[in-house]
Amino acid sequence: MYETLPVDEPVREQEHRVLLVEDDDGDAFLVQELLDGSDLELVRVRTLAEARPHLAGHGFGCVLLDLGLPDAQGLEAVHEVLAAGGRAVVCLTGLTDEQRGIAAMAAGAQDYLIKGSVDGQLLRRSVRYAIERRRADSSARQLFISRLREEENARLERGLLPVPQILDPTLGVTARYRPRGGGELGGDFYDVVETADGRVFVLLGDVAGHGPDEAALGVSLRIAWRALVLAGVGPERVLPVLEKVLVRERRSAEIFALASMLVIAADRRSAMLWLAAHLPPMLLDPAPIQVSGELTGPALGLLPDAAWRGLAVALPEEWRLMLYTDGLVEGRRGRSSQILGVPGLLELAAESRRLPGTPVLVDDLLDRVQRACGGTMPDDVAVVVLQWPLGGAPW
Repeated sequence: MYETLPVDEPVREQEHRVLLVEDDDGDAFLVQELLDGSDLELVRVRTLAEARPHLAGHGFGCVLLDLGLPDAQGLEAVHEVLAAGGRAVVCLTGLTDEQRGIAAMAAGAQDYLIKGSVDGQLLRRSVRYAIERRRADSSARQLFISRLREEENARLERGLLPVPQILDPTLGVTARYRPRGGGELGGDFYDVVETADGRVFVLLGDVAGHGPDEAALGVSLRIAWRALVLAGVGPERVLPVLEKVLVRERRSAEIFALASMLVIAADRRSAMLWLAAHLPPMLLDPAPIQVSGELTGPALGLLPDAAWRGLAVALPEEWRLMLYTDGLVEGRRGRSSQILGVPGLLELAAESRRLPGTPVLVDDLLDRVQRACGGTMPDDVAVVVLQWPLGGAPW
């Protein structure tokens, strides 16, 4: 198996340094002689206790470990060196102890060698092979962890961003989500549900922070909201109950969430809006304008016994209404210190609204914002655009 790595292949960074843990002076001298003339630098200690300070750092690529140390029994030394992490382990054993070498490999060591049966070429190859194998194992492990994280993020994202539940064929819904640069999942969430009486409930929110905990909390809030709506809870009671859910589900008292809730009347001529420290939505037609947010209340989970008042919103005969999280406006324009802000978003939306079709408009607007921010979204962005009537004005 050693032929897979050339003898003279260079090792990277500190990996040319080898820690020899060997109490026998004769065996240690032999190892030194076998490595003489190579690019491997040997540092020798006699006991596991002497090795511990060296194991605490990251200055060695490989540990040559005698399995017969005076202060370690059985595979105790192997387990401790492996637990320290960050380096390959090659065990040294006597001819009569070959089974312990096999057991050491089963425990996680990269290789074992029998004393007295090793020449310089074999020892150097073994060290290099062990280093490469540890690196390959580490890469495979990181890839596995990355794939698990991607799968978990995908499950959380499906929970954060469900399929809108709309019965009205004349009402169009376009929803989009873009993660911030780096791809770490945030806590942005949305939902759209039409009830039996023809009203349409819309939720858009953002849990402060990034990571699986925040995303999981966003999923909990979104599911709780849908349950409240389907259970017929009055709109004025939804945010107070949602706040109680947040307080009981969050992992620390510092976590809060921004949210906006819109209830569109069955005749589609008006709506009621509740804001929990969230940006108000934007009417896109006939020219982009932000809906008044004068009755904005506190974020969910920020103040005890908070209250939110609904704001009546008149809708034109034909309309497109966009709800969006603050990631869409908080980026800086290119490399400047100027924040895009709502005025900048209104300018970009005025350019995008000329395009035919709401899905095209939304995608174009997101692209424009991303380009304006230097090619990377500064934060997660969730957008929901409702259009009525679907197939109305061509815009």
